[in-house]
Amino acid sequence: MALLELQNLKKYYATHKAVDNISFSIPEGSIFGLLGPNGAGKTTLLRMITGILYPDSGNILFENKKFNPIDDIPKIGYMPEERGLYKKMKIGEQALYLAMLKGLSRKEAMKKIKEWFVKFEMQSWWNKKVDDLSKGMSQKLQFVTTVLHEPKLLILDEPFSGLDPVNSNLIKDEIFKLAQNGTTIIFSTHRMEQVEEICDKIVLVNKGK
Repeated sequence: MALLELQNLKKYYATHKAVDNISFSIPEGSIFGLLGPNGAGKTTLLRMITGILYPDSGNILFENKKFNPIDDIPKIGYMPEERGLYKKMKIGEQALYLAMLKGLSRKEAMKKIKEWFVKFEMQSWWNKKVDDLSKGMSQKLQFVTTVLHEPKLLILDEPFSGLDPVNSNLIKDEIFKLAQNGTTIIFSTHRMEQVEEICDKIVLVNKGK
C-alpha cells in the first residue's frame, strides 16, 4: 500500500517551473530516494509534502486520503537541508521543547530523549548550546529531534551533509532500523552512490520534471 501519493503536482514561481506536473507514489515501509541535482525541484516537492507550501495544482494523498495538514503533519518528521535549530538554546531543553511540540508528554519525551542521547553518545551535551557544536554534532541532534515522535513518514534532506564516516554509518544504521520497524522514509540527495546504497526505490527529478 502507498503511504504517500503525489498526483500531477505543479508549483510555479513567476515563469520558473519549480515542480512541473510530477506524480509518483511511495510504498509504506520503504526507503524512497528523491534524486536530482541542486535546483531540480526536490526541496519544493518536500515543502509541499510537509504543508509548508501549497501546490498550484494537483493532489497529495496521505494514507489514501487527501492530505490534511492538521491531521497529517504530526505524523511526519522533516529534517531540512537548512538546519532549523535554535543556536542559543541548550541542547537538552531544545530536544524536549521540539518533542513536546510534536505532542509527546514531558515524561514520555524525556524517556525517548535519554534513549537517543545514550545511543548517539550525546549525554554530556545536555547543557551545551547548539552554537558550541560542530556541524556533524548538530546534524546528529537534528536527526534525533526529527525522529523522537516516531513519525510514520520521515523526510531526510541531505542527512549526511557535514558528517564524518563514523557518524554517517551511525545514522545510516538507524535509517535501516526505522524502515524495518515500519517507518516510510524519503531520502533526498544529489549523490547517486548514497541512493544506490540505501534506497529500495527512487525517482529522478530534473528541472521540475
